[in-house]
Amino acid sequence: MKLQRLSGPIELDGLSNEPAWEAITPLQMTMYTPIFSGEMTERTEVRVAYDDSYLYVSGRMYDSEPSEIRANTLYRDRYSGDDTFAIVLDTYNDNENALWFYTSPTGVRFDLSVSSDANGFGGGGSSFGGGAINDSWNTYWDVETVQTEEGWFAEFRIPYSSLGFIVKDDIVEMGMISYRYIARKGERQVFPAVQANWSMGFAKPSQGQTIELEGVKNQKPVYFTPYVTGGRTGLNQLNDGETAYQSSSEFSKQVGLDLKYAITNNLTVDATFNTDFAQVEADDQQVNLSRFSLFFPEKRQFFQERSSLFDFSTGRRDRLFHSRNIGINDGETVRILGGARMVGRVGAWDIGIIDMQTESSGDSPSENFGVVRMRRQVVNDQSFAGGMFTSRLGGDGSYNFAYGLDGSFKVGTDDYLETKWAQTFDQGLLDSIGFNVFQTGLFSAEYERRNDIGLSYKSGVTFAGADYTPGSGYVTRTNYTNLNIDFQYGWLSREKAALRKHDGSVYSNVYLRNDDGSIESVRAGGSWDFAFKSSASARTSLNVMVEDLTEALSFPKELTVPAGRYSFVEWQSSYSIAGGSLFRGRVSTTVGTFYDGWRAQLSYNPTWNMNKYLELAGSLSFTRLEFPDRDQKANIQLIGLRAQVGFNTKVSINTFIQYNAAANLVASNVRFRYNFAEGNDLWLVYTENLNTNRQRDVLELPISSNRTVLLKYTYTFGS
Repeated sequence: MKLQRLSGPIELDGLSNEPAWEAITPLQMTMYTPIFSGEMTERTEVRVAYDDSYLYVSGRMYDSEPSEIRANTLYRDRYSGDDTFAIVLDTYNDNENALWFYTSPTGVRFDLSVSSDANGFGGGGSSFGGGAINDSWNTYWDVETVQTEEGWFAEFRIPYSSLGFIVKDDIVEMGMISYRYIARKGERQVFPAVQANWSMGFAKPSQGQTIELEGVKNQKPVYFTPYVTGGRTGLNQLNDGETAYQSSSEFSKQVGLDLKYAITNNLTVDATFNTDFAQVEADDQQVNLSRFSLFFPEKRQFFQERSSLFDFSTGRRDRLFHSRNIGINDGETVRILGGARMVGRVGAWDIGIIDMQTESSGDSPSENFGVVRMRRQVVNDQSFAGGMFTSRLGGDGSYNFAYGLDGSFKVGTDDYLETKWAQTFDQGLLDSIGFNVFQTGLFSAEYERRNDIGLSYKSGVTFAGADYTPGSGYVTRTNYTNLNIDFQYGWLSREKAALRKHDGSVYSNVYLRNDDGSIESVRAGGSWDFAFKSSASARTSLNVMVEDLTEALSFPKELTVPAGRYSFVEWQSSYSIAGGSLFRGRVSTTVGTFYDGWRAQLSYNPTWNMNKYLELAGSLSFTRLEFPDRDQKANIQLIGLRAQVGFNTKVSINTFIQYNAAANLVASNVRFRYNFAEGNDLWLVYTENLNTNRQRDVLELPISSNRTVLLKYTYTFGS
């Protein structure tokens, strides 16, 4: 499909009423949900065109009840049950990766990146925002919207410098999907006519329409973003004699610089000097009721562009490289002196390189982190193979190296075979065990049918050696063999049924110790998922678990579980209110035995849009644990309250307060942002951690353990 060039000037005002727009043929839209290929209830006109510098998208979202249009927020990148209009662009036409731009009637910009062909959603209760969708990615583009008595209207202007693509014989080929979502009806209209066989089919690059642009060139901009920051940090710490808490306060100020430069049409370098991420949103508090350390996602913008390229997953959370290791140590920020990141495509190869240097902090030495990632298509346009190398070098002479090879091969209509091999070399181990691949290696193979409708399945095996230790990555366990299998069958309901789709699945996941083949962990069970035409959803599951502990396990509130083998059963259920409601949320329960005791857990996550300026969101979790044989019991609460105020699309305040009973902590994070223009921001950030149960130690704890007030300003110069 050849896109049409604009034949004249247009004004970016949302209306798209110029003669140049009228000359563009609208796309043929199809209902995706609630009934695939059903009769659309509202008229939509979508046009896509281009000129020498920009890709333009216009949408006319007519509505017979304009007062019912959902326009709930003015907060950037925060979806709040709004009506939306979007375009998804597979800029390299590789059927796997894409950039996703959308807006709401209030003109809020949302931009995300898509990887892995948007797989991993639907089935098994997955939800938007998983690993294949990166909602922390941002880029430069413009949008304007207008609401009238006829509906709402939008125009996008996306510079080629924010896309990246390959020019061949003066032609650029991309994949494209566009859609409109009517929130109150749960109705999604899409182009092209993507089958509703996947929950996220409207964002799957492999299902896009191939479009052609002629006579355009990929731009090579240079962006300089200096920043200046100043603030005061107050701490309450034990004195040297550990006899009392001593208060201290320090004023800090510093400057730094970020640089973005396109070396070639498809290769971009991001460099950073004296890096500061003070404006990044605080992590959500978590309560750990497992035998493994907690996992926190990457939120820092510097690591977001084409972050999927650096994905080398070796398990649900495990990965060969996790960028949060850079500049964060045991939850504390470590100063990043500088570094660079290069991503793009050279010939048939996707290439990513990272090199970062951190400062020494306390007992931790300065460290250098290096990553090289290469990947390319093989066999067909939905099969890939590649490799990764990581290094972590300490200023004290410590080191850790790792390499990996991976491949994903499409072997049928919806069938894929994935294989991975990785090996690590760590100081102190290399001399004693040498290059023993069984000790320091990991291998996995998985066969999968990816489909939400009809039969789908997944089966795999993973082996990890006792000394497999990726110093730049994340692992939950070592020295195991994992066997897993999952069968699922999904149905689309009749046209007049309340349900849109439902599916059932059975699964089993077993971890065996490599030393003797004994069971370490087992999780087996079944689930049933329901998706309603209103966009509400529900899930229920019953699981049987086995955990064999070689040492005692500790939980919050001084609860312990002795070493031994335990079998227990749990029932889980959840219900999510329709996303188009002004008051919405998700409630979930877990009830059952838990090791040699029992657990009951209730979670509720409500969100209320009082108006487009104010959104209130809560996260409430209550857990009751009892171990009667040892007369141990506890209530554990985790409470969060978020208030987001958008005065307009440029000025906003985000307040996030969390109470973690397990950590005896109240954490607060307040961020004021004035976004003058993309890349030009003023931030005022306040954070404080307050101690609760101050008598839990020998010495009474101070009310505040730390407090920071910081002002940061960034300004981007571009050419």
